[in-house]
Amino acid sequence: MTLTLDQLPDFQACTVTQITPPAGAPEWHQWLEEIGFLPGERVMVMTRALPGGDPLVVRIGSSTFALRRVEAACVQVAVEAAA
Repeated sequence: MTLTLDQLPDFQACTVTQITPPAGAPEWHQWLEEIGFLPGERVMVMTRALPGGDPLVVRIGSSTFALRRVEAACVQVAVEAAA
């Protein structure tokens, strides 16, 4: 199943499949890749700010970042099967 990072529940293990930036911010593709959002990388939403859930705290590899919901929506992911 493929979703975007902002659609995942907290602590759901997944893998980055691709980055699709909005038309008005094509530079986000390069920026997200530079900080580690590359196809094949494992990623997980750790928590969301209250109220409203923006930004999201995201773990990619051994790094942790805060991403705005609109940035997280650029990251397409594949949900990993439960073990």
